[in-house]
Amino acid sequence: MSFVEYSECIQDSDVAIIYLGHNSVMPVKVQHGAQTQTRYGVIRHSSDLIGQRYGSKVTCSKGGWVYVLHPTPELWTVSLPHRTQILYTTDIATITMMLDLKPGSIVCESGTGSGSLSHAILRTIAPTGHLHTVEFHKQRSEKAAEEFSEHRVSHLVTVRNQDVCKDGFGVTGVADAVFLDIPSPWEAVGHAKAALKKHGGRLCSFSPCIEQVQRTAEALTDHGFEEINTLEVLLRVHDVRTVSLPLPDYGPDCSAHPEPDAMETPPPPSHASISMKTTTPPRELPGHTGYLIFATKPRT
Repeated sequence: MSFVEYSECIQDSDVAIIYLGHNSVMPVKVQHGAQTQTRYGVIRHSSDLIGQRYGSKVTCSKGGWVYVLHPTPELWTVSLPHRTQILYTTDIATITMMLDLKPGSIVCESGTGSGSLSHAILRTIAPTGHLHTVEFHKQRSEKAAEEFSEHRVSHLVTVRNQDVCKDGFGVTGVADAVFLDIPSPWEAVGHAKAALKKHGGRLCSFSPCIEQVQRTAEALTDHGFEEINTLEVLLRVHDVRTVSLPLPDYGPDCSAHPEPDAMETPPPPSHASISMKTTTPPRELPGHTGYLIFATKPRT
């Protein structure tokens, strides 16, 4: 099992995703002899998981059942243990596209946090790219490195425990893209510029407050970045459902000349209806998460 390569069957020491319901998923470290408690009963790893195909339907001890899914960055985002606030798939997809990430890209990131964006970047740049991620908090950096090893992507990532605003990313002139998710990104713009390749690259900074965006944009301008723009991504999911609509009854056709026998017996009442697909907008729209500011380092 790897977050960047698909495996057919569940093996010992894999990380599997238990699907309990549409809004309920949980990660499980598969181990011989271990058990996992769910609201549907116990899942015994040795007999219920190991050797089964990913996507299998597993019956729990109380008779309920769950699905066991192969881990992906999207599933990890909605099931990971939160050590910090995280980025979700809506923003992650925009970041991946706007930074022009692809297999072989070299990316610098700060801070690592809970690793939500990191896993998405790793899948995008695999198998020949590399991620240099910096985390200020020692325990969080150690936990992130441990998770990367468990998820078998440690060969694609280097985790550093340092202050990116003072010490930079630990690399110079190698990155195709830089991502910043820190309280004062304007203090790290100079280090980000140094980490990017001489022929240029892309930078993205995530900030929840517009004042942070203003100061970051000023720092980007001072350091010679171009194409500076800010986005806010809001997701609006419509509910698709089937509805049944009655067909109108306009009465008998007066232009037609019915047979005499037909005039004696009144037609039965019509209850015809038609089924069709329709969508309804959400009653509540998820609010603001943060601003994404993008910029380009020009070729030097």
